[in-house]
Amino acid sequence: MPHSHHSHSGQFCRHAFGSLEEVVLEAIKQRFEVYGLTEHVPRYRPEDLYPEERELSLDDLSKQFLSFLNEAHRLKEVYASQITLLVGLETEYITDDDLSHLQKLLKDNERRIDYIVGSVHHVSTIPIDFDRVTYEKALANFANEEGVYILGNDQMERFLSAYFDAQHQLIQQFQPEIIGHLDLCRLYTPSLDLKQYPIAWGKLIRNIEEATRYGALFEINAAAFKKDGWTSPYPGKDVVGLIQEKTGRFALSDDSHGPRTVGQYYLDVADYLVHVGITELWYLDCSSEPNHNGRYISPRRIEGDWRLHTFWKHREGERRRIVS
Repeated sequence: MPHSHHSHSGQFCRHAFGSLEEVVLEAIKQRFEVYGLTEHVPRYRPEDLYPEERELSLDDLSKQFLSFLNEAHRLKEVYASQITLLVGLETEYITDDDLSHLQKLLKDNERRIDYIVGSVHHVSTIPIDFDRVTYEKALANFANEEGVYILGNDQMERFLSAYFDAQHQLIQQFQPEIIGHLDLCRLYTPSLDLKQYPIAWGKLIRNIEEATRYGALFEINAAAFKKDGWTSPYPGKDVVGLIQEKTGRFALSDDSHGPRTVGQYYLDVADYLVHVGITELWYLDCSSEPNHNGRYISPRRIEGDWRLHTFWKHREGERRRIVS
């Protein structure tokens, strides 16, 4: 303890900051024991590049990801005596071509990718986490079907269902070890009650059951705390309750985007874990035997009460000093 399974750096992600080594050094400074390095996989259509990537070619993105793998494995070796670094990736699912490319990427780098963070950031090829304008555009895409204008619950139902269907495709095809920000679909509507959308809620249940069946870990993603209107990490309390009901297992992620956000909001995460009754945490660890996907990684349960670990005591001491 502590652990994180999801991170980015400005060296290999244009909306992040700092070098990958700076991220690792900050994780060491904060006494992380296991830290996952998981840059985004490349995108394969020019229209899917973000504004900050306009000067990059598709070939540049592919080379950048391979450079990330090289640097991550270099750092893994250099700092092996101080921290366990895991080298993974975060998925993109914009079109079916992304899944075909991901399959090839995994095959070509079979022993260099320890695990997958399975995330969805697009619905109907439109980003849902870039800004509110593009989110509204994605939502509006479900306002008209066969000439019939749809608003309100039906529109949101279709949007959420499309998101959870994409997530299900990822889960089925790749069985990611970590399920990334499960309810990112309500980034801009944090108070949205998913249970009010029975079709979408049923699809979420299906996804959780499928991921639990093969042993995935659901990340508690601290980055939600910095989003407007969010007072919890991803996923929200209702989804956590559903995961608990289905005997799913939880892991921690800071989803840092540079050294300044390593471990950010982890004390708030600790409060949340207590509030929702999560008493057991898991983390990924290297294994001598391949898992269900042929990757040499497996989940491990944190022994004892995670709240008694010196990391949390140290952080709580810092918070009390600041308050006083």
